[in-house]
Amino acid sequence: MSNTQQNDFSKWYIDTIQKADLMDYTPVRGCIAFKPDGFEIWEHIQDEMNRRFKETGHRNAYFPMLIPESFFQKEKDHIEGFAPELPWVTEAAGEPLEEKLALRPTSETMIGHLYSDWIKSYRDLPVLINQWANVFRWEKKTLPFIRTSEFLWQEGHTAHANEEEARHETMQMLNIYKEVVEELLAIPVYDGQKTPSERFAGAVDTYSIEAMMKDGKAVQAGTSHYLGSKFAEAFDIKYLTKENKHEFVHTTSWGTSTRLIGSVIMVHGDEQGLVLPPRVAPTQVVLIPVGPWKKNPAIMEKLDEIYAELKSKGIRVRLDDSDQSPGYKFNEWELKGVPVRVELGPRDLENAQAMLKLRDEEGKEAFALEGLISEIENQLTAMQSRLLEKARTFRDENSHTNIETLEELSAHIATSQENNVIPGWILAGWCGEDACEEHVKEETKFTTRNIPFNPPVEKHTCINCGKDAKHTVWFARAY
Repeated sequence: MSNTQQNDFSKWYIDTIQKADLMDYTPVRGCIAFKPDGFEIWEHIQDEMNRRFKETGHRNAYFPMLIPESFFQKEKDHIEGFAPELPWVTEAAGEPLEEKLALRPTSETMIGHLYSDWIKSYRDLPVLINQWANVFRWEKKTLPFIRTSEFLWQEGHTAHANEEEARHETMQMLNIYKEVVEELLAIPVYDGQKTPSERFAGAVDTYSIEAMMKDGKAVQAGTSHYLGSKFAEAFDIKYLTKENKHEFVHTTSWGTSTRLIGSVIMVHGDEQGLVLPPRVAPTQVVLIPVGPWKKNPAIMEKLDEIYAELKSKGIRVRLDDSDQSPGYKFNEWELKGVPVRVELGPRDLENAQAMLKLRDEEGKEAFALEGLISEIENQLTAMQSRLLEKARTFRDENSHTNIETLEELSAHIATSQENNVIPGWILAGWCGEDACEEHVKEETKFTTRNIPFNPPVEKHTCINCGKDAKHTVWFARAY
């Protein structure tokens, strides 16, 4: 973690995303504009998610943004969970509406209403639908990409004949999220079940993947919910069984959002700016002529040749032949997080070599022009793996399993502040009582992240009350 990140992580983050030209603020509070580089990161996430969704039988659809108030009233827990964050439309064309309409915070209610018409028989099941959309949650405190009033996401909504199928779907989608976040974004995650207080409004069970940022805070990187028959009962989604009986379907929902973009920046970025994993970087390789290249046409000819070869391999490459100085270009492309920089000057050409600079490593290295394309491909693959391992090492070093009591946690936080180090995450026991979970939050601002499926160790006593622990839980401060 760099000095700038350590001194003021939020300032470093905002400065970095603005200098890297990923987004801009708009006049609407909490709403940002995605610039092309920022949106392209999202497109690569979409592409990878879509491929996996479709491999598992899901199809994309689209549902309206405006949701009638009465729909929310049908599922009591759901409206209570979202009411404080809902923006409402109350008039149109100068006339008050008969019923006010919410800008969707999520689409369970609208989709539940429609599924009740679409699903009639066991032959209609399962329904496996995903939606790419924007949603609105009127946040009091915002941070670009991480928490905004309007954000982009995907939300899957499925209906099944029974609990077993629906629960299998819930876990299948959580596993897909884990694979995409770790393999595409090079962000290691802990997967597990949310505590009841952190459960999605209206769900029976919520599962999540949780990622550690460089400031030690947690980001909930994806969630998958088993909804049981609660929404089916609220919206009367029934099907006729093979035995000619009417039964309620079992539903799931699951989602990830553009907070994944913020997570990539917070996990991998450094003092110079973005560090983007090659698989998600808008530009994977930048080619830069150096020295008196304008007097030597052979340099540009060679770079054009390299450019065409990389392009033919499907590598996202840019050739920077602008009038800026090489030093300016180096800084600019480092700030944007481009994984590989290729420099070629007169002396390099004489020696039949090019200089390669990898964004996540110090120094440059010369490689022969013959075989350069293969070398670049190898370096991109190696960097992708390196970033994941580096992030996993950082996470593991800052995941603490030796704290047993609230007093020890408070002392750990105080010591961390004195030494200007991050407190990280804490693995602790929890008795299952909401009051104990809430007291830890009040005293430390640490919230439960999830009950991990595979904890490093099992905890036996509750961190708050000292009674027998029902669960081993990750606690952390979160975005």
